[in-house]
Amino acid sequence: MNIEYTYSFKLPRNVVWKYIQDRQVLRSALPGCQSFEERSDGVYLAEMGLNVGPIKGLFTTEVKQTNQIPPSSYRLIVRGKGKPGEVDATADMFIKEAGDGAQVTCVADVQVTGVLASVGQRVMGGVAKIILSQFFKAAEKEMKKEMNRV
Repeated sequence: MNIEYTYSFKLPRNVVWKYIQDRQVLRSALPGCQSFEERSDGVYLAEMGLNVGPIKGLFTTEVKQTNQIPPSSYRLIVRGKGKPGEVDATADMFIKEAGDGAQVTCVADVQVTGVLASVGQRVMGGVAKIILSQFFKAAEKEMKKEMNRV
């Protein structure tokens, strides 16, 4: 399943680049995040409790950031398991300047199994976009908090 999602930040691109990879911002912005730890540079383990539409359950995930080209792009590789099934995704993240802020576009290829696969591509695409929207809105809020601490 292919998913494309764009979010506009009211923050400059260099700020979005810096904080979109910040451990605290990521932990606070992941929907339903119950635990989050950095395993190695750019590799994170997280437990997320999801309850969006037909998708309910605890997922253990590994997220890896690769192919970083500051401040314009990077790739996320996500592998997750939970009772509802498994997720295997590769997402290319593109950050560009847009007016007074920055625009992030996520282009992802997602493979799912189990109950996740049985709900259908249309439903899964909608759920994925809801989760991405929640993540980016929370990330922007956390980025603003972090900027105020500095």
